Amino acid sequence: QVRLAESGGGLVQPGGSLTLSCAASGEIYRINDMAWHRQAPGKQRELVARVTAGGRTKYDDSVKGRFTISRHNAENTLTLQMNSLRPEDTAVYYCTADVVQGLWGPRNNFWGQGTQVTVSS
Repeated sequence: QVRLAESGGGLVQPGGSLTLSCAASGEIYRINDMAWHRQAPGKQRELVARVTAGGRTKYDDSVKGRFTISRHNAENTLTLQMNSLRPEDTAVYYCTADVVQGLWGPRNNFWGQGTQVTVSS
């Protein structure tokens, strides 16, 4: 099995910063894309940012210029640096990873349990 452990959430004032981290462990041969999703109360889960194994990134328009996604392939870790936070960024943030678990597979998408980010004065 594969486990994704998120950390770094919390309460921050508008305009502040937080850094989320995610560590993947378990039966991992290779990780393809990794991403951060979020779900605000009463809303659907949405993709925040994605990064390929080669380092290409993609961001939701709402976070472009404020959030930075990065990964450390050798350590199987993922980071989301969040700056200029807004109340509308309040949500549970989830780490995801597209994991190949052996030379011939299987390949599965795994989710972490989530970490709460609250932006409020």
